[in-house]
Amino acid sequence: MKMKPIILFFFGLLFALPTQAQYKISGTVSDAADRPLVGATVTVKELPTLGSVADMEGRYEITFPDNGIYTLCASFVGYDSVDEKVIGGQSDELNFRLTERSTMIDQVVVTATRTPKLLKDVPIVTRVISEADIKQVDATHIGDLLQSELPGIEFSYSMNQQVSLNMSGFGGNSVLFLVDGERLAGETLDNVDYSRLNMDNVGRIEIVKGAVSSLYGSNAIGGVVNIISRESQEPWSVNLNGRYGAHNEQRYGGSVGFDQGRFNSMSSVQYTSVDAIDLSKGTDNAEVGDYSTIYGHSSLNIKERLVFTASDGLKLTARAGYFFRERDASESIKDRYRSFSGGLKGNWAMTQFDDLELSYAFDQYDKSDYLVPTSRDVRDYSNVQHTLRTLYNHTFSRKHILTVGGDYLRDYLMSYQFTDNGSHTQHTADAFAQFDWNPHRRFNLISGVRFDYFSEAGLSHLSPKLGVMYKIENCSLRASYAGGFRAPTLKEMYMNFYMGNIFMIYGNPELKAETSHNFSLSAEYMAGQHNFTVTGFYNLVDNRITTAWNQELAGQVYTNMSPLQVAGAEANASGRYACGILWRVSYAYTREMIERGEPLLSSTRPHAATARLAYDKQWKDYGLNVSLSGRWLSAVACDVYTELTSYEQTVRQTYPGYTIWKLSLTQRLWRGLDLTLAVDNLFNYRPDYYYSNSPTTIGTTCSVGLSLNLEQFFKSK
Repeated sequence: MKMKPIILFFFGLLFALPTQAQYKISGTVSDAADRPLVGATVTVKELPTLGSVADMEGRYEITFPDNGIYTLCASFVGYDSVDEKVIGGQSDELNFRLTERSTMIDQVVVTATRTPKLLKDVPIVTRVISEADIKQVDATHIGDLLQSELPGIEFSYSMNQQVSLNMSGFGGNSVLFLVDGERLAGETLDNVDYSRLNMDNVGRIEIVKGAVSSLYGSNAIGGVVNIISRESQEPWSVNLNGRYGAHNEQRYGGSVGFDQGRFNSMSSVQYTSVDAIDLSKGTDNAEVGDYSTIYGHSSLNIKERLVFTASDGLKLTARAGYFFRERDASESIKDRYRSFSGGLKGNWAMTQFDDLELSYAFDQYDKSDYLVPTSRDVRDYSNVQHTLRTLYNHTFSRKHILTVGGDYLRDYLMSYQFTDNGSHTQHTADAFAQFDWNPHRRFNLISGVRFDYFSEAGLSHLSPKLGVMYKIENCSLRASYAGGFRAPTLKEMYMNFYMGNIFMIYGNPELKAETSHNFSLSAEYMAGQHNFTVTGFYNLVDNRITTAWNQELAGQVYTNMSPLQVAGAEANASGRYACGILWRVSYAYTREMIERGEPLLSSTRPHAATARLAYDKQWKDYGLNVSLSGRWLSAVACDVYTELTSYEQTVRQTYPGYTIWKLSLTQRLWRGLDLTLAVDNLFNYRPDYYYSNSPTTIGTTCSVGLSLNLEQFFKSK
């Protein structure tokens, strides 16, 4: 009989222990004026599955499993996050007051200086497209995104519907595209395969216009676009997404990430496909343009990025990727494109003031013709690049940084454009140095120089740069000079190809390197939630490499043309408010000045503008983002050849301007489930005549997309 009370006592104690160990903490999340921030999130860093969303009064409540020490993080769109430590049992209330984030000026960037630096402190004008911007545009590849976000950039078609780029007067062979700082192998008609650059798991994109040869060597004479991958921020994450649109456009993807202990990984897969587009559909015109059908295609992109933190000062990063694209060029032949890439990078913080980076990168890009009747896959192009790099930084007095480094590149190219499908190999070596001087918090000066050597061309070149910035309260003034150069490629030196069975194109081993002098001035004004930037630039380009008709050879030959001048200006204004409204307007003016008598073959549009108005709001269990974005491009006049056999006579042709608007609506429905509806070409624009620089649209189209983040589904609310 005496045992029963004892047993009951122990059972009661067992049930009471968890209750006593648990405790609750609550409070409010407000802005600087004590207004509640409805929809603000409060998470526990040590327990990622635990969190709360502020209600209509800005209140939150979290129940902890024990009396441990935890870190609470309060965050809200447009505000700086705040972390606070809590100790179980000492307090049951904690209030957060968040301050508005002025712009993205506190974003850390690396492209302009090759060292981490706050955007507001970079003396070279740098544009950053954030992960949030990428999601709002809902772009599949880099072309869709850049055209909607930046004026002065146009992706168009060249021969055989290959995509080409024009950025402020510079073509694709003068703008260097990087993925996490690494070059891409392969090109078609002077442009890399932009289809490789899909927007899945991209953390941000950094764009530096103007010559950046002192840091990146050849092909950076017109600027650099660096696509930086997103690292996993959660202990584990799984994303599944898909989109369906007009012309049977399909996009399916998924990613798996984890951040556990010393390992951080992000793996992603994306598949896209679209049917051929009949441009004559819906019109009675027999001749709709230079072409009447856009080829259908499909692609598969697989990427893996693994980071291992061996110690507090040593981090290793490994990456691998595979890409495959097939294009329905005809009923009997399909064009196939493949790439295999990989790399290993080590970052070692030797001391508080010294760090070293060593890396190896590999990239192979192949093209082949798949012969449908015989099921044969004939490879006729292969570009293989091996790159070794070292980069060392030393910090003086905790604020001045000396950067030195060097690269070695082995570039192998086998091509159907060479005699008998031959091959050539080039070795490239360089060394560079840069000093980032910060004598005062208002003043920054950065200077650098790079020496490059190209074995096949027997060419060496020195590229200097100088950038200065001075801050006056809310205004930052920047000025820079940079020398740029582009060495002749293996294709330009050794090409021997019967182009389209019409005429021959011959390479020229005696080509000189393109050189340029780039000057820029800019002023940036930041006030609260607003940002205004004005930039003027001038480029003097000498020995630009192009093709010219040779009467004796009855074909075109690569040659260096007379000096060219490219000048212009850009203006950007943006605002971001606590109510969830965001706007941005950008305008670019570009003028190319070519010596009298030279044909104006470039199709650079003199005027271009982009605009975006967005509203983003999060309530307790529902979020909404509405974004209206548009781009306007002016008419452009250029010279076109009148005959396909002589290429001596040209005629001035004017191509019309156009405006395209896109409306997208994203609803965050519940625990990581997002639904996106989009209407592209909102006002149903359709060209009267389809040509290389016209948009390939037949009118308004719609798409629907769905994204699910599984880790958010399992989080406690």
